[in-house]
Amino acid sequence: MEVHFTPDVEKQLSDLVAQSGRGTNEFLQDALAAYFDELTQTREMLNSRYDELKSGRVKPLDGEEAFARLQAKTEAQRNRPL
Repeated sequence: MEVHFTPDVEKQLSDLVAQSGRGTNEFLQDALAAYFDELTQTREMLNSRYDELKSGRVKPLDGEEAFARLQAKTEAQRNRPL
């Protein structure tokens, strides 16, 4: 398999490989394996959340309400006694 990178990505890869002290192939195999694991976990989490919404166990929260809750939490943190 052959993979082509942009010059910027190739520079980053070269730098990371040099810092790690491993070969490029080994480094890329480990990086891709970790990426695939993370991608699989993310997909499973999203599927689970979708199933919870679809079944009605979880109710969706609109963006304005979510933002208002976040603002309220932030304000409460700012106003708490030190």
